[in-house]
Amino acid sequence: MIRPAPLILLLLIIPLLPNPGVAQETPTTSNVARAIGTVAAVSGNVVSVKTDAGAETAVTVSDSTRIVKTAPGQRDLKDATPIQLWDLQVGDRVFARGKPGEQASSITATSLIVMKQSDVANRQQQDIQEWQRRGAGGIVRGVDSAAGAITVSTTPTQTIAVHTTDSTLFLRYPPDSVKFSDAKKSSFNEIKVGDQLRARGNRSSDGLSLDADAVISGTFRNIAGTVNSVDSTAGTITVTDLIRKKQAVVKLTPETQMRKIPPEIAQRIAMFLKRPAGAGNNAEQAQSAPPEQGAGQQMRAGGGPGRPGGGGPDFQQIIRRMPAAALTDIRKGDAVMIVTTDAAPGEQVTALTLLSGVEPILTAAPTETSAANLLSGWSMGNAAEGGNQ
Repeated sequence: MIRPAPLILLLLIIPLLPNPGVAQETPTTSNVARAIGTVAAVSGNVVSVKTDAGAETAVTVSDSTRIVKTAPGQRDLKDATPIQLWDLQVGDRVFARGKPGEQASSITATSLIVMKQSDVANRQQQDIQEWQRRGAGGIVRGVDSAAGAITVSTTPTQTIAVHTTDSTLFLRYPPDSVKFSDAKKSSFNEIKVGDQLRARGNRSSDGLSLDADAVISGTFRNIAGTVNSVDSTAGTITVTDLIRKKQAVVKLTPETQMRKIPPEIAQRIAMFLKRPAGAGNNAEQAQSAPPEQGAGQQMRAGGGPGRPGGGGPDFQQIIRRMPAAALTDIRKGDAVMIVTTDAAPGEQVTALTLLSGVEPILTAAPTETSAANLLSGWSMGNAAEGGNQ
């Protein structure tokens, strides 16, 4: 299932609006209507657009409406291709501009800019791969607003300094999602200590700092503990949270992204977490599970996949390759690490991501830092894949 394009792709369309090739007239602001979203249906000359705000807008297309197809990331219309109304398909991304229609939530379009669903999916996958290849993720341990710098704990014993500039793109997850496709445009000022964060950019030769061209962050709750009970009918599990020393009722949904770590991989991660701070840039390389077990990359004690220089393994890349799990796989007594929505004390929370098979990891380092470092950011690799579906 293909998810809607992340907002970053739509932001690349907005600068096109002043282009006279898109809208021939210059109506007053009060007479301009716009809709950004996904094609839900096409009936005759009316395109139903489900906007990113969740509403549905009826866009009427006339013979004079200019319809062009543009590629994700394209910043002007010089290479845009004129298309016809019948070329539109359900799932395509559109930006409609025109006059308010006679009915509420309707537009008579003067221009329609289209990004094909397949093009969006391909671009989204390329973006995700770029975040993985040039990214670093973890927990925010310090924020220096004056310097535009963020200290991020990439493992319980290692940090990286993320440097930002005025040109850095900031994205932020909403409170109820860690899907990359749901992230919204944000700012440096929204980042705070304790946030989960992933930065993309160029690393220093020693791997201890990163000049970020983009940063994505969010505030979530981390739970690490053992399962007390499983209610398959309600889709919930009750967990004794070792971090807060309390029980938590966690709701699992079809959107919850779940992975099970094989015992040998859990043992290797636990060995890494036991190392003292500063150890191991020259440590012996530990091989992860063979490809047939779902982990085809190396886990290096002194430099993870795609990481030049020093630094720990990229837990997000390792976990992303673990086998998928389901609620039926969870048993009483299992050890789990979970990222959930935030809620008031005692209230039920919803699981966003869940790892099982983590007994050795909890024994080695049963802390919020360990849980958060393992869980932060890995789920955005599934943004174009529909999670567990």
